[in-house]
This record gives sequence, C-alpha cells and structure tokens, in this order.
Amino acid sequence: MTADRTNQTDRRLYSFRQVDTRHPLVGQLLWFLLWLGTTAFALYLSPDPHNHGTHQQLGLPPCPSVLFFHRPCPGCGLTTSFTAFVHGHWAQAFQAHLLGPFLYILFTITGITCGWCWLKRVRFDNDTPRFNWALGGLVGAFLVFGAVRFALMPNYQAFPAARADVVTAQR
Repeated sequence: MTADRTNQTDRRLYSFRQVDTRHPLVGQLLWFLLWLGTTAFALYLSPDPHNHGTHQQLGLPPCPSVLFFHRPCPGCGLTTSFTAFVHGHWAQAFQAHLLGPFLYILFTITGITCGWCWLKRVRFDNDTPRFNWALGGLVGAFLVFGAVRFALMPNYQAFPAARADVVTAQR
C-alpha cells in the first residue's frame, strides 16, 4: 500500500500539505509579493506602442542586446506584454512577446496560489519530477523562441524612430 501511495505521489505535478508554522513558507510569500509588485508596476506603466521599451518608463536603459547587436534578447518585450495584458490590450500583448501572456497567466496562477497557501499555512510543494520537467520544458521553449527571434529579427531598434526625436531633444 505504501508503494502505491509513493507511485501516486510521483505522478503529481505538485501537492499541498499543512504545516505548523509559516517559517518554511517564506519563499511562497516572496513569490506572491513579486507577483503583486509586478502587477502593480504593470498597472502603473503604459504599454509602449512600439511593443518594446516599456521598462524605460522606470528609468531603466534599453536592452544591451538591442544596443550592441540590434537584435532582441529572449526577454525583450515582456514588460510591454505584461503591461498590455493587464490593461486589456491582448493583441498588443501577443505582438510584444508571443509567450508574454502565457507567462503572465502562469505567474498569476502561481502567485495567487502561493499567497493563499501562505495565509492558510499550506505548503505548495512543487519539487516533483513532473514539475521539474515541465519547468525545464517551459525554460527551453522560452530560450528556443528567443534564439529564433534573435536570428530572424535584425535591425530591432533600441529607440524607434518616434522615440529617437524625443531622446535627441532631451540632450
């Protein structure tokens, strides 16, 4: 009977278990707060109409990959995609980064789950072989997508034409 229970647990993607103290749940609280902060910034920002560069509204520099190679890195457009998605501009969210809306939905599901579990003193245990394979597949897909986009999108501009006039005027 124990072997059946072990095999059944191995097939799960994740599990939940009650804990006595919140100390082992600090990581879950931090993940929830990271999601909450990301969502707050996404609501505060306006999606850039050029589908990349929204992070520059926070005073951050353009992507080094774009500056040096004139090609997007795997993460170029994610801030714009998250921001557009939160503002309900779903077409723009997919145009900015094809995987952005899916990543934000996954981030939201896991963030809210971790917050709820922290409140209820429940451990969201995702250290399973299936979860690790799924996470590896997601990271692999993200990197392959980024490599293909890097190869197929030359002359990706750090400062689109409309923004170049603004930057020049500020100097």
